[in-house]
Amino acid sequence: MTVHEQFAEDLALLALGTLQGDERAALEKHMEECASCRLELQRLRGDMALMALSSGGATPPRRARQRLMDAVAREPRLRAVPPRLAWWTPLRWVAAAALVVATLLLWTKNTDLRRQIAALQEQSGRQRLELTQAREIVATLTATGAMHVTLVAVKTPPQPQGKAIYVRDRSSLIFMANNLPSLPPQKAYELWLIPMSGSPIPAGMFKPDARGSAMVINPPLPAGVEAKTFAITIEPEQGSASPTMPIVMMGVGG
Repeated sequence: MTVHEQFAEDLALLALGTLQGDERAALEKHMEECASCRLELQRLRGDMALMALSSGGATPPRRARQRLMDAVAREPRLRAVPPRLAWWTPLRWVAAAALVVATLLLWTKNTDLRRQIAALQEQSGRQRLELTQAREIVATLTATGAMHVTLVAVKTPPQPQGKAIYVRDRSSLIFMANNLPSLPPQKAYELWLIPMSGSPIPAGMFKPDARGSAMVINPPLPAGVEAKTFAITIEPEQGSASPTMPIVMMGVGG
């Protein structure tokens, strides 16, 4: 048996983190002059790392497991184990193997739990957002101080029609339209809030569907603006800072 074979068992124990006392000191002193044993220790520790980080959870990579088992199965060193300690050696191997398996199982379960928690948090966030939006719509539709405006075509009534519900205190607006004519390419309708004083304020871009229906819900508006009426113009798809004449629909508060 070579000197390296004498230390084979201790190298495996050191890689598992269970070698202590005089045996560890003797092995470390030997490795100061033995490059082969240092390289073998690095390989064993690398195999242990692969076992711990394996994406397969409790099943380690076959190469890493085989190298570790081969190291454990090597012949023990020449110095005899005292009889009173001989019964303890198998238990040390069993305890070390059980620790590795338990660590891998706990790591896998912990990863699964983190994924489940993240998915539940994402689902809860979406539900809270949807509930908030639903509450805002109901609050606007049922507000006692809401301004209800019906929009009709300026030149050819009563075919196209729109209805705006505006709550000044909440700066919330819901607009619904039907029977709207289709638009040329790269054009869209733009809704305007006409204040009691000052310039028209953009209140949302929209395009009608195949039936001529469209809706605008809670576009960004300045806080507390008192509306005189609402109007609609045809603008480029990206919208305009001010209305492009002519105004195709206009409403009156009611």
